[in-house]
Amino acid sequence: MKVEEMKIHIIGGSGSGKSYLAEKMSKKWKIPHYDLDQLQWDNEAKEYGVKMPIEKRDAMLKEILNMDQWIIEGVYYQWVQESFKKSDRIYLMETPERICQFRIIRRFIRRKMGLEKGKKETIKSLIELLKWNHKFYKVNLKEIKNLLEIYEKKVIIVKNKKTL
Repeated sequence: MKVEEMKIHIIGGSGSGKSYLAEKMSKKWKIPHYDLDQLQWDNEAKEYGVKMPIEKRDAMLKEILNMDQWIIEGVYYQWVQESFKKSDRIYLMETPERICQFRIIRRFIRRKMGLEKGKKETIKSLIELLKWNHKFYKVNLKEIKNLLEIYEKKVIIVKNKKTL
């Protein structure tokens, strides 16, 4: 497969290393990288946690998928089915939950200290994210694995940095 035609989808829980992997691949192969959070959430809203209108979100995703090459990363799986179909490779991040929870907390602290750019999070939103991520590992990850079974030939499971 030629790098110029590469389409990659990276999926996993919060703190699993999706963005890190996407950024590394994007720089190495000079392929544009898209964070699905930018499609899911309205970052122009005054409040934290306002979703993008579905029509706008879906139109932005379609625009990306029509490109010759892309790296898409995110936790979402229900509204990105077309991305899985069009992907040449799907990376499923299975970083241990305890490591993800630590990374989420570390990222929150770094953002509050101004060491890292990010969303307008609060302690309440941090707690909600930690709870959500726990549910992701108990429920959603199983659903994602079932969903990706039909794409098994192009799925790469990443459990740690060594796997990369």
